[in-house]
Amino acid sequence: MRILITGGTSGLGLAMARALVEDGHRIVITGRAAERAADVAATLPGEVHGIGMDARDSTSVRAGRDSTIDLLGGLDVLVNNAGIGMRTVNPRFMVERQPFWQVPEAGFRDVVDTNLTGYFLVASAVVPDLLASPGGRIINVSVNYATMTRAGFVPYGPSRAGSEALSRVMAADLADTSVRVNILLPGGGTATGMTEGVVADGAHLLSADVMAEPVRWLCSPAAADTHDQRIVATEFQDWLANADSRRS
Repeated sequence: MRILITGGTSGLGLAMARALVEDGHRIVITGRAAERAADVAATLPGEVHGIGMDARDSTSVRAGRDSTIDLLGGLDVLVNNAGIGMRTVNPRFMVERQPFWQVPEAGFRDVVDTNLTGYFLVASAVVPDLLASPGGRIINVSVNYATMTRAGFVPYGPSRAGSEALSRVMAADLADTSVRVNILLPGGGTATGMTEGVVADGAHLLSADVMAEPVRWLCSPAAADTHDQRIVATEFQDWLANADSRRS
């Protein structure tokens, strides 16, 4: 598979890139800083390219799409993962809640532009390429429902709720095509840059590697008919067993 992973230089994106390159997929990872993306890509085995792309900016997204097609010769899978968290508007968000009316407008817009508008812009740019693939796929990374409505989690919670709604609409719009759309989320707080320094010592955080097994499966032939599903990584084996029993 030829795979584009946005926000692939760290955290969940990097963990998914590591897992997928081990399966022999050809990958492009993006980051806002092109040099950092290239440096991170160089640390991974196999064919991994790192390019600069700002998911908030349509011109940057179109250029990133063009670079991806030039590098891979086409595209089969988009993993929409690029995002920013609560610490950008409240560095102490886990211990000092900031009510929504105190959130700076610029911070609100930046999070929504990245986490919601970014998913729309990137998917919109590459859907024609995915439709040209024998089996195109979109995997939109999300979070737990509780995070979407948690006190003090504006704008992060609403931005992720919006991206889930967008994912469901994408799935509906693409239902009669060859492109499959699914949602993937860790199933709890993860030890990434979004939580570093703001979560109490000893708090239980999932490893970013929790995403490895389900994303590998979603990029495999076994998932060719899986569409409009919400897959929680910590519950993946149970979900898979139930899906298998429904098909049998």
